[in-house]
Amino acid sequence: MADLANCVRCGKVFVKQIRDVCRDCYKEEEAAFQIVYDFLRKQINREATLIEVVEATGVDEALITKFIKENRLRTTMFPKLGYPCEKCRTPITSGKLCMNCAEELKHDLDRVEQLEKITERNKLLSDDKKQIYYTIDKHRR
Repeated sequence: MADLANCVRCGKVFVKQIRDVCRDCYKEEEAAFQIVYDFLRKQINREATLIEVVEATGVDEALITKFIKENRLRTTMFPKLGYPCEKCRTPITSGKLCMNCAEELKHDLDRVEQLEKITERNKLLSDDKKQIYYTIDKHRR
């Protein structure tokens, strides 16, 4: 069922079905895509980087990045076309993080997991000590 939503580009209220933008903004995006695609389709422009495409076409970098993430502009056809990693800004062609940042994140998660295991083990050991009680033999000399 369709819901009412605000357009993420202009803020106008519209009936959201498939897209997250209103019909007018969608038409603008399609026109911008056609400009970018026509530019990249030329043989001499196929090696263009994201910044070069932005400068040549005047289309916003975020919009071109959106086209790449949606696989409308394929990096197999345009090998130097990529967008920045969300952490270190290194150019990437898929995902949100580059391989180095992904490995660093994985390493940090492994370290946190190890710390949680150690904390749990220490808690169990301290709980075991609490369950032990000692008696004193009063009649012993």
